[in-house]
Amino acid sequence: MASKPAADIVQSIGGAGNIVGLTHCATRLRFQLKDASGIDQAAVEAIPVVLGAVPQTGDRYQVVIGGAVETVYNEIWALPEMKKISAGDSIADMKAAGKAKGPRGKFAGLDTFFEVLSDSFRPILGALLGASLFITFMALMATLGVIPAWNAPGVTLDPSWQFVNLMWQGVFVFLPLMVAYNASKRMGADPWVGFGIMAVVMLPGFTALGKTDGAASVFGGHASVVQIFGLPLTVFDYSSQVFPPLLMAGVLAALTVLLKKIIPSSVQLIFVPFISMLIMIPLTAFLIGPIGVYGGAGLGNFLKSINDFSPFIFAVVIPLAYPFMVPLGLHWPLNAIMLLNIQSLGFDFIQGPMGAWNFACFGATAGVLFLAIREKDRLMKQTATGALAAGLLGGISEPSLYGIHLRFKRIYPRMLIGCLVGGVIIGLGGGVKTSAFVFTSLLTIPAFNNIPLYTIAIAAAFFTAMILVILSGYQTPEQKAEVAAQVADDEAAASMKSAHVAPVAAPVSAGTAHAATATAPSTGTATALATLLATIGSPVAGIVVPLDEVPDPVFSKGIVGPGVGIDPTEDTVYAPAAGKVLVAQPTGHAFGLLLDSGVELLIHVGIDTVNLAGKGFDVKVAAGDRVEAGTPLVTFDRAVIEAAGYSLVTPVLVTNARKFGPVEPAASGHVQVGSPLLTVAEK
Repeated sequence: MASKPAADIVQSIGGAGNIVGLTHCATRLRFQLKDASGIDQAAVEAIPVVLGAVPQTGDRYQVVIGGAVETVYNEIWALPEMKKISAGDSIADMKAAGKAKGPRGKFAGLDTFFEVLSDSFRPILGALLGASLFITFMALMATLGVIPAWNAPGVTLDPSWQFVNLMWQGVFVFLPLMVAYNASKRMGADPWVGFGIMAVVMLPGFTALGKTDGAASVFGGHASVVQIFGLPLTVFDYSSQVFPPLLMAGVLAALTVLLKKIIPSSVQLIFVPFISMLIMIPLTAFLIGPIGVYGGAGLGNFLKSINDFSPFIFAVVIPLAYPFMVPLGLHWPLNAIMLLNIQSLGFDFIQGPMGAWNFACFGATAGVLFLAIREKDRLMKQTATGALAAGLLGGISEPSLYGIHLRFKRIYPRMLIGCLVGGVIIGLGGGVKTSAFVFTSLLTIPAFNNIPLYTIAIAAAFFTAMILVILSGYQTPEQKAEVAAQVADDEAAASMKSAHVAPVAAPVSAGTAHAATATAPSTGTATALATLLATIGSPVAGIVVPLDEVPDPVFSKGIVGPGVGIDPTEDTVYAPAAGKVLVAQPTGHAFGLLLDSGVELLIHVGIDTVNLAGKGFDVKVAAGDRVEAGTPLVTFDRAVIEAAGYSLVTPVLVTNARKFGPVEPAASGHVQVGSPLLTVAEK
């Protein structure tokens, strides 16, 4: 059964009819839409499970979920309205939609390259994360002296520990097969054909060719050359290699397109795979595989030369570069080089400095969480909590990056200072190495060779970024005012809902011209069929505005409660009926009333007028006061509000509507104070 958040996400982006395709990465839902221009980003981000939203070019839209992304993804596909879209066809549909819309921009080719790279690794991130914790456990046991240095040459472990050590090797040894499958699928080729082609060069029999008589050792003893039908075949150990399967998948995809144009559709099922394998297996073994290995090694050696020349410079540059590389997807090639370093060198020197970036990122998120708690920002507290947990426990930076940091530009300079501090400490200490590919989290600290240095560096990066964000804030004045308004509205609604007064059975009697008239006829069919409880009079003279036209999504979507808006023509707001004042904001912008009928009413004077901090408002009542119909609540200065650029539309909402039957508008057009505005029926 699909959850409400899943349905809310689909609804917020225009409904199932607006969705062309959907995939997901480690933390994000990735939508291809028919039209992304009308999406209300604030409404998307207000959904409880959503950590952030990222519009992209070509009507693509990403919704950041965090670690629960796969669950939400499956729940979306389980929605009845999504049945018309095939999950299996999503990628093809998204590609077709992209082509139909024309060029995606100046760097479309580069953008696509990094998308393919990301999609090749995305499905196996969980396996990599799990395997990295096994590696960390083995490193911790070696550090504590429980076992010998498990990854040192010539070390033989007890059979029990050998078995534990095998638990991570299955993922990393066969990583090329996983990448081949994912990359082939992403680029439109048969993934199992890609898997099968890469599997040939990983067979023990293929490796044994390099040990036959006449084989010459090359590449520093890491490879051998043997003659096959008179042609030189370079035999490598392809374990953990990622560049060869990526290159192979790209060529296979192009070949598949060509073969499908040439071969009749009636026999494609047989001959497209056969001819693909006939061409691609020798091509991969003789050419593509060696090119991938040598190319990756070249990149790795280039970075190693920089690190060898100055570990200090390298340790500083890497954490400062990562905040700009990750949003562009440029970190994926570095991940591949890390794996190659471990396979060829026996260690990696990039992940240590990268940890400084990760923990500076998480520290900035911790600073945001501290401020959100202090400022009672419910939505940001939820976002930052999920992002911080994903970072500290999983080493995943995307929820922090996309959910917070890229939305609030003041964070980046503070975070970069944290990166710099962590990088300088690692550089001064001579660098940090690891013999395993791990995600830099709290759980993987034991995997690094200089644990004290690494711990000090990441702690310094974390707390530097955190403290700077706390001291300087992360919001612009406008963003602060927006949050303050939302918090004030939340507090008003919460205060009203905290008062548990049972509604009386009798309707409110008619009184003065300002009173709520209980006998006014209902304009709503649903209310007419139910027993009328009360008719709420208008608290201010003006023009009735339908709720869905109120210029604030929190009100217009009925999140606070049903009701209407009023565009005032006079400058005084009155109590519409007898009752008690539950909330009277000192800024004068919002009032919560508990009417004698049991109806809890929120009157919000203008939109975002809390930003005026009381300027232009003369509050007449206080919380706890008893009011009668026609009691003035506040007088406001229209000129002050309009000069500040704020809307005067005043929502009048029933906040405890669940206790009653239908709440319906009772008027349209112009209304006077006390004129019937809303009808509330008994449940």
